[in-house]
Amino acid sequence: MRHLSAIIKAYDVRGVVPDEWDEAVARRIGAAFAELVHAESGATAVVTAHDMRESSVPLSRAFAEGVLSRGLDVLEAGLGSTDLLYFASGSLGVPGAMFTASHNPARYNGIKMCRAGATPVGQDSGLATIREWAERDGYDRVPDRTATVAQRDLLAGYAAHLRSLVDLSTIRPLRVVVDAGNGMGGHTVPVVLDGLPLEVLPLYFELDGSFPNHEANPLDPANLVDLQAEVRRTGADIGLAFDGDADRVFVVDERGEPVSPSAVTALVAVRELAKGRGTTVIHNLITSRAVPEIVREHGGQPVRTRVGHSFIKAEMARTDAVFGGEHSAHYYFRDFWRADTGMLAAMHVLAALGEQSRPLSELTAGYSRYAASGEINSTVQDAAGRAKAVREAFEEQDGVTVDELDGLTVDLPDGSWFNLRASNTEPLLRLNVEAPDEARMTGLRDRVLGMVRA
Repeated sequence: MRHLSAIIKAYDVRGVVPDEWDEAVARRIGAAFAELVHAESGATAVVTAHDMRESSVPLSRAFAEGVLSRGLDVLEAGLGSTDLLYFASGSLGVPGAMFTASHNPARYNGIKMCRAGATPVGQDSGLATIREWAERDGYDRVPDRTATVAQRDLLAGYAAHLRSLVDLSTIRPLRVVVDAGNGMGGHTVPVVLDGLPLEVLPLYFELDGSFPNHEANPLDPANLVDLQAEVRRTGADIGLAFDGDADRVFVVDERGEPVSPSAVTALVAVRELAKGRGTTVIHNLITSRAVPEIVREHGGQPVRTRVGHSFIKAEMARTDAVFGGEHSAHYYFRDFWRADTGMLAAMHVLAALGEQSRPLSELTAGYSRYAASGEINSTVQDAAGRAKAVREAFEEQDGVTVDELDGLTVDLPDGSWFNLRASNTEPLLRLNVEAPDEARMTGLRDRVLGMVRA
């Protein structure tokens, strides 16, 4: 049995198929997951869904065999986005497993697992146990029942639930370009947005796990080029780009210019706060400082947390937050089992745009207050040593504050700040810089990069 530490990451299972994992591994992980959720809560069923990758169906079926071997039933939702799987887990009240490698290239695949109610399973909340049991492949419990497999078509229910949370039926007509990147947005968008006052212009809606047009990773600006060009060509009001499993969405305005995920976080936070059903909003420490400012201005209480969905969801549960946002375009909603859903975030932006007459660039200008670098990766061999050198260069300066909630965050007295984090899986340091203006941001960015890459 191959060692699973290479594919069981901080938040999910992810690796190259079949080099790093295959159906035999999926079967063992399925058995271990079933054993865990049964031991914890007495679960008797698991729901699965999968993306359009060639390896997703065989891997999900092998995983199901492992679940069945432990006496738990399997509900197969079939093709779906990751947030459809969260809807399935939440609405059915059962643990779930989504087979996807999200934005990774075609040769990868993975599993995102959750407990009933879409509660996350992370490294410190079950994944380490699943890895240990899957490697051992021996469990204490003898199945006392014959398990079954059933298919469940949940796409219509998923769409109806989203439409119950954001009403788009009365907005002004909008022309919307959607780039699904040959991923699961091509499956879900037509159903969710059907019959609304939206002219949807599709790009790459054909489901194709080989990603023939571009990688389904809108975090890379190169993968937004086609969307930006189509928005400009068609005179669209807005452009939306989904990643491969459609749990993230990126927005471009009517000029084809990207709207920062921090601005989207602030916009959606204001809309959620306006409902008057809660005041807490979660933001990770890399989102713009405009986010907590705007949350406070609208009567909310911002809570800063580490990067990563398991941390965000845990903090949302602890604080009963109404909403959470990350710089990577993950958006979390209390009304959606505290899970992340790109589709619901997109619907909020469409509603905000369609409920008034200004173009999107004007609407979002008030949520974008500072100059940001975006995330810049540097390949380094001694990430800890480089980060230590950067800290030492800044921490003795007057007015500078340093914290290590997640990597190294340095606040400067002129209102500038930066965060330097090591990757969990690669020899990388990730740098994010923000400042009151472009010149100060560029100067600080180049100074820190000079130390990191020396």
